[in-house]
Amino acid sequence: MLNKFLKILFPEFCPVCKNPSNHHKTAPICLACWQAISPYKGPICRKCGKPLASDASIICSTCIKDAPAFEWVRSFGVYEGTLREAINLLKYKRIKRLSRPLSELMINLTMPQAHAIIPVPLFKRRLRQREFNHSALLAKYLADYTGIPLIQNCLIKVRDTRPQVGLSAKERWKNIRDAFKITDRHSLKKKDLILVDDVVTTGATVRECSRMMKKAGAENIYVLVLAHGSGDF
Repeated sequence: MLNKFLKILFPEFCPVCKNPSNHHKTAPICLACWQAISPYKGPICRKCGKPLASDASIICSTCIKDAPAFEWVRSFGVYEGTLREAINLLKYKRIKRLSRPLSELMINLTMPQAHAIIPVPLFKRRLRQREFNHSALLAKYLADYTGIPLIQNCLIKVRDTRPQVGLSAKERWKNIRDAFKITDRHSLKKKDLILVDDVVTTGATVRECSRMMKKAGAENIYVLVLAHGSGDF
């Protein structure tokens, strides 16, 4: 009844199939398109989680040459199709209600034992523009589901970097270097931590965040994201 009532008051069309939206929880994406979102089950790098062409190797060349500070990255799916549409609606169109069903997808990931969950932060100017930190919303729901405490503002972004979209791998590394700061080392020292973000492409952002957290004394860092994007790894 609620779905029918909202459909009358606020008619929307699914951006994926163009049919009328029929489920308020995932609107404007219709229920059929949402249920078609599937996890990636192919071979991945055991470290950065990058999808691999075959399972002949277990560690990608980037992680062999430059081992990251985190233990591993795990993503629910690939940044394409309906999953990409949903993430972009949350991130750029500010449709906050999608943060809950998107976070529910992440519950299917391997959930490590950890002392705290930490979201990748936004720079204060970008936070004002977007009105909320989408990664913080995902992290909040994960904390609610798991009972693991959520820690915010101990990892902050101190430099307004260029958007990573469209940059090469080398440009992304340079763009994000020294962009983050730890404000409370005590919260991280000797702790096992889960770092949460929406999308990983080259891994530059989560690598830099993990490097700073490790430098502050964190024990083990695990990264959970919604999707792994394609890029020059």
